[in-house]
Amino acid sequence: MCGAKAGGPDAAVRPGETTIQGQVLHEGEPVTGYVRLLDSTGEFTAEVPTSATGQFRFYAAEGTWTLRALVPGGLTADRTVVAQQGGLAEVAIAV
Repeated sequence: MCGAKAGGPDAAVRPGETTIQGQVLHEGEPVTGYVRLLDSTGEFTAEVPTSATGQFRFYAAEGTWTLRALVPGGLTADRTVVAQQGGLAEVAIAV
């Protein structure tokens, strides 16, 4: 379901894959932490670390997902995203 490497995503998006990617920001600045991928019922599906620039990426199935950013200091934020088959969904998460 997910395929981000430790430390954040690599530069290439896989053609034909359903991709959800973005950046986690706090007060407009990128932050490191983790992003969780929750399915439409709120169940945990995957978690990836962000890169040093707050970036993350998931390869997921088509559908509605919730992204939950978790950063140092106990800050969290949720964003809902709709992923289209073979598409790229870009998401910015402000915590």
